[in-house]
Amino acid sequence: MESQLNSARGDSREKILVLFPGALGDFICFLPALELLARNRSVDLLARTEYADLVAPAIHASSIERREIGRLFVAHAGRDEALRRFFAPYLSIYSWTGSGDRSFVSNLALLAGGRAKLFPFRPLDSAVHISSYYLDCVGGKLGVETYPTIPLRRDALFWARNWLGERGFEREKILALAPGSGAREKNWPAQYFRQVERWWQGKGGMSFVIFGPAEEERFEKNRDWSGATVARGMELKNVAALLSLCDVFLGNDSGLTHLAASVGVETVALFGPTDPGAWAPRGRRVTVVSRNVACTPCAREAMKSCPHRECLTTITSEAVVNILGLFLRRNAEMPPRGTLLDKGVGRH
Repeated sequence: MESQLNSARGDSREKILVLFPGALGDFICFLPALELLARNRSVDLLARTEYADLVAPAIHASSIERREIGRLFVAHAGRDEALRRFFAPYLSIYSWTGSGDRSFVSNLALLAGGRAKLFPFRPLDSAVHISSYYLDCVGGKLGVETYPTIPLRRDALFWARNWLGERGFEREKILALAPGSGAREKNWPAQYFRQVERWWQGKGGMSFVIFGPAEEERFEKNRDWSGATVARGMELKNVAALLSLCDVFLGNDSGLTHLAASVGVETVALFGPTDPGAWAPRGRRVTVVSRNVACTPCAREAMKSCPHRECLTTITSEAVVNILGLFLRRNAEMPPRGTLLDKGVGRH
């Protein structure tokens, strides 16, 4: 980690430090703001280590779980000389962590003074789309040109083509299904996903199921996907490449759905208890499916204790099949697989 930061400090451009603590979906929504900060600047990003594969080479990413950041939460650590040396090279410091912690705020102010800018991790107005909020923090505005875009790696694309080829996916239309999310309450019923999968295969297509890291343990106990082709245990760069080679992606409100939208695949996002106005993936090829149930969107506590889940169970597999059928019936050809590097994303 230290070597990465040191290499960034060798850059002759203005050096800034960015602290971001969020999960995958949050981070992808943060990308337009990060890219704006990185224009004509050298950026050290401290976030989850796996995000290093999702950013442009000019952004030097490493783990936020390091001593210098943890020390900021300790009272009176602002007098620590080692901390002062750590923050000294940066002309600006942007943090979306620690804004509600008194010690963090006072320590960073003492160490960096006016060079530090702290923001709440979430907007005060829950109706604001999270991407718009992050952009607003750094003086930007959301537009088509600011939709999140993941740069695909050549080695990852090579790996993904091999993965598909070994499983006979080379010529058929490919559907990726992501039936999980960070919270079970946001998940469309698994049997509906299976109904869509069977319909797709009946139309001559092929499909695979993909789970995020947080869902691996649940998958082990889930018999709904026995016999299905499953993609699991992959590096994020390989997941991004694999999704970019698909024709359609179907998923819940999850990080994987945001990832799919950011690589340009036709994305169908199923929203139930959460607000798509605040959390829908952004992209030119995104279709959000939701039901106008009286109690949605709902608070997390209500979501976890909901007795009916009508916001999800009333989205029928037939309704989703109709949407996917439109994609299959399009006269225009789908974009060539694996050539989405230079394309933006968005319809929602």
